[in-house]
Amino acid sequence: TIKRSLDGLQPLQPVIDLARDKPEFTQTFWGYMEPRISDQRIAGGQVKLAENAKVLAEVEGQHGVAAEVLMAFWGLETNYGGYMGDFPVIQALATLAWDERRSAFFRAELLNALKIVDAGHIWPEGMIGSWAGAMGHFQFLPSTFLAHATDHDGDGRADIWNNYPDAFASAANFLQHSGWKAGQPWGFEVTVPASFPWEESGADNRQPVSRWQALGVRLAQGGGDLPYQSEKGALLLPAGWKGPAFVVLPNFFTTLRWNNSHLYAISVGHLADRIAGKGPFKAQRPAVEERMTREEVKEIQTLLNKLGYDSGEPDGKVGPMTRGALKRYQLAAGFPADAYPTKEILASLRQAAG
Repeated sequence: TIKRSLDGLQPLQPVIDLARDKPEFTQTFWGYMEPRISDQRIAGGQVKLAENAKVLAEVEGQHGVAAEVLMAFWGLETNYGGYMGDFPVIQALATLAWDERRSAFFRAELLNALKIVDAGHIWPEGMIGSWAGAMGHFQFLPSTFLAHATDHDGDGRADIWNNYPDAFASAANFLQHSGWKAGQPWGFEVTVPASFPWEESGADNRQPVSRWQALGVRLAQGGGDLPYQSEKGALLLPAGWKGPAFVVLPNFFTTLRWNNSHLYAISVGHLADRIAGKGPFKAQRPAVEERMTREEVKEIQTLLNKLGYDSGEPDGKVGPMTRGALKRYQLAAGFPADAYPTKEILASLRQAAG
């Protein structure tokens, strides 16, 4: 296995380049959603769901994950198998293990990939995936494969590259073991009254849905009462208090274990809803969207730290520490405390910091 997998390997420069590439701008909510939830992708998911209805029903019966949910993950990860990456995974992982920045992580993933080859699931030549080592229809890292890959058709191999039943069952197995609640949605779009205490928004404040109902939050579609009122959920404002709002339930947080991005988790849930025949978002994309650069976000983080609001190491990424610090500053400065970075907030921080 080692000889066949590693002999003659050289670093892949495109992998190093991609690992170091950082986008200049942060993504807006609508800029993220619209290319991912296209009419073509919705229709493609509905076709794939119909084509694989029998095996998807089997998988749902075993793991409790609805067919449209699996189609949504599949559509977002690889466009239903249309693009699963074109990098040799072992060479890519060896390159990243050799690179100094995250060598320990990728060295472990390289050894996991060798275990997969050694167990006979696939030859190294067939282990093709992304530049970062994610592979197959659902883009599993080797560690995820070893923990959750499933031989659904009983042929002795868990083939997430070429075998739909194995790929579907492996994805569902991962979600089931991550805490997926069968029969529950990810969440739902809502309307929020102007009197809402904006500081209560955010993923870190999970309350019984009845709490949001009592604060005047209602379903965006039709304006009715919120469902699942005894379940705990959070109220998210992914584009700030002026943008769309969502009450998100436990399955949203399970999706974060797949990809720790709020926008990704909303896109999975909404694509699943659309594949199942539900309508688009009620909120409309504004004519002009404000885009923040990574450098502007870093400056916000730096100024928050200077003013005593600990946002962690400035890195241009809006994570939990940054959102918490920003919310505290907004409360103190008289802004709606939605934890959303804007140029207006940046100007206020510059003035406050002198």
